[in-house]
Amino acid sequence: MTRDFEDHCWKDIVSPEILAVYEPYRREVFVGERPALLAIDLYNLVYRGGAKYPHELVREFPSSCGIYAHNAIEPTRRLFAAARQAGVPILYTTSPAKLSSINATNRQAGMGSGADTDIHPAFAPEPGDTVIVKERASAFYGTPLVAQLTRLGVSSLIVCGESTSGCVRASTVDGYSNGYHMTVVEECVFDRSELSHKVNLFDLHHKYADVMRLAEVIQHLESLGRKTARVA
Repeated sequence: MTRDFEDHCWKDIVSPEILAVYEPYRREVFVGERPALLAIDLYNLVYRGGAKYPHELVREFPSSCGIYAHNAIEPTRRLFAAARQAGVPILYTTSPAKLSSINATNRQAGMGSGADTDIHPAFAPEPGDTVIVKERASAFYGTPLVAQLTRLGVSSLIVCGESTSGCVRASTVDGYSNGYHMTVVEECVFDRSELSHKVNLFDLHHKYADVMRLAEVIQHLESLGRKTARVA
C-alpha cells in the first residue's frame, strides 16, 4: 500500500511553501521490526461528557477530548484487535490514581483520580499486557518502560492515544531518542484541538516518527500474524 508522504490530515493547513521547506524529510515510511503497541493515556477521564466538542465540555470536564476521543474509539478497537491477533505486546500508560503535586503538564485543573485514570473499557488490559503509571508527559520519563521493552525484545513502537500535542508527542520524541522506530497511527491519536493535532502530527512525521494510516498498520500486523502462523 503506497501513499504519498504528505497525504495526511494536515493537508488543509500546511502551505506549499512549508511543504517545500520540509521536502528533505521525505522518505519511505514503515512499521519497524519487533513492534509493540504503546497506548498512551486511554483513560476514562478523556471521554467524560460524551461526544461533544471540547469547548462545550470544558467547564464541567476540562480534561475531556470529547468528540475527538469518541471518534477514535472504533479505529483504536480495530488496532488493538489486529495487534492481539498478531501476538504483538501491548503496553499502556496512565496517570497516578491519587492526586499529586507532580503533573504531566501545567494544566491548572481537571485531572481526576480513582476511576478517572482507569483504562477505558473499550481497550481494557488483558492478562499479559503491561500498564505503566507515569507522572510526566513522556511514557519514558521516570518509568520502567525501557526495561519492559527490553524484556519483551521490542525494537519499535506503534503509538495510539492522547493527546497528540502532549503525552503522545513527548513519548514519541523520547522513543525516537531511545533508538526505537516510532509509528504513530493517524486515526488512533487525538487532541482537544484539531489544530494542535494536525500541526503536531505534521511535525512528528517529519522529524521523529512515521505517521501511518490505520489500514496500512493493520495490513502490516496481519502479515506478522501470517508469519507467526507459518512458523507455528
